[in-house]
Amino acid sequence: MRNIATLTLLTFALLAHGQSQNDEIKKLKEELTSLSFQIDRLRKANDDVLWYNKVGDVAFIDKVAITGPAEKSDKNPTAQGANNPLVFRSYIFIPKNFDMNKKYPLLIYAHGGVHGDLDTFSAHIIRELMAQGYIVAAPDYRGSTGYGQGFYEAIDYGDKEVVDANKTRDYVVENYGFVDKDRVGILGWSHGGMITLLDIFANPDEYKVAYAGVPVSDLIARMGYKTQGYRELFSADYHIGKSAYENVGEYRKRSPVWNAHKLKTALLIHTNTNDEDVNVLEVEQLIRALKAENKKFEYQIYENIEGGHIFDRIDTKVGKEIRLKIYKFLNGYLNPVKPFQSLQEMERASYYFQK
Repeated sequence: MRNIATLTLLTFALLAHGQSQNDEIKKLKEELTSLSFQIDRLRKANDDVLWYNKVGDVAFIDKVAITGPAEKSDKNPTAQGANNPLVFRSYIFIPKNFDMNKKYPLLIYAHGGVHGDLDTFSAHIIRELMAQGYIVAAPDYRGSTGYGQGFYEAIDYGDKEVVDANKTRDYVVENYGFVDKDRVGILGWSHGGMITLLDIFANPDEYKVAYAGVPVSDLIARMGYKTQGYRELFSADYHIGKSAYENVGEYRKRSPVWNAHKLKTALLIHTNTNDEDVNVLEVEQLIRALKAENKKFEYQIYENIEGGHIFDRIDTKVGKEIRLKIYKFLNGYLNPVKPFQSLQEMERASYYFQK
């Protein structure tokens, strides 16, 4: 009996020790998560300063606070301010040589990434748009990184994010008298390409033209070929909350391929067969869906262009040549004051040689 009692005591002691270890591990994970969000804030603050270094010679730069739809009410429906609109930030870039007495076209620039944000990787693109005479507004919509855990977990991929992008358009049109409300376009790559498509589908009368580069197009197909870790970003409690298997309707709702019938805006789509992020099959399905709906649009499927997912955003010669084609398409609808006439002209604007 004494042996049994001793063994029982030892068992409880080990269990208690194990529980203590589990508590410590849980606490450590929470502290590491908190630290990672603090580091993201520091990275974001540092990159915001870099914007002035990289484009400050050609652009007036601002970062404004805008409101979008309230967060999901089931998070904490009785909390103070629970139903208040969500506050998010948007970058505004205005060419330094603009004339207050003239009207300029506006481009909404939708950043990529499930939890991405606008950063200075896009500085050369902003410079190129400034040189042509565009006003550019780039929203860091809900779920963007660099604003803390609460904002990160406010993500609503392909739904309220799209409203945030459109709210940015409305804000600029309403508050900047030199913006021509009849010359507004939108562009984005990857997740930003998806935002672009869903925005023009939802608000066809508010955009003259759109460019969607390597756009996420079919979330259902995407969940099939991506990793479990990627799928868990969407099925997290603070996000969709269920897998595509459990709620296929919600994933269809957030997929451009299932909304192709709504297209009314002039549209250019690019994809690349060696894209390592958005498999070309997604974009091919989108193209087929648009054709099946007899929609007018332009597209090009590039074959194994170096750079993969970012093939037309990087500094290769072919990347720049493709970007020039994109600008010519947008310019045909938005009529900026100084459209590029050559690749050399674009390179001077992008790489600090304009003087």
